[in-house]
Amino acid sequence: MNRIVLVGRLAQQPELRYTQTGIAVTQFTVAVNRPFLNQQGEREADFIDIVVWRNQAENCANYLSKGRLVGVDGRLQIRSYETADGQRRRVAEVVADRVEFLDRAKDAGQGSDDNVAQQSGDDSGFPDDVPF
Repeated sequence: MNRIVLVGRLAQQPELRYTQTGIAVTQFTVAVNRPFLNQQGEREADFIDIVVWRNQAENCANYLSKGRLVGVDGRLQIRSYETADGQRRRVAEVVADRVEFLDRAKDAGQGSDDNVAQQSGDDSGFPDDVPF
């Protein structure tokens, strides 16, 4: 079984690209807080690379920005490649099956917020003024 579920904040702007065959792919990094404090009493975070494909990739690129809270459900993928100078590198990343937008954009107008909720599948039914 290979299943990863994460909740965290975007550490960078999503980067949208297209493959040679026209398939959308977006990459971003999510900062996920660790559930404990370090020896200095501070909370640390892990920075996890996320890859999203197709229509969901375009939605993430269009509606997410640095600092936004997201939930990611996907699988861990480890791939390797060779650098220009011949060194072998390995990369661990989460390939997202689903990305949920868990907060609203700070600078979005009312119409944009409704669109974001629809794109993320948010059908919670909570009114906008609920404090959580």
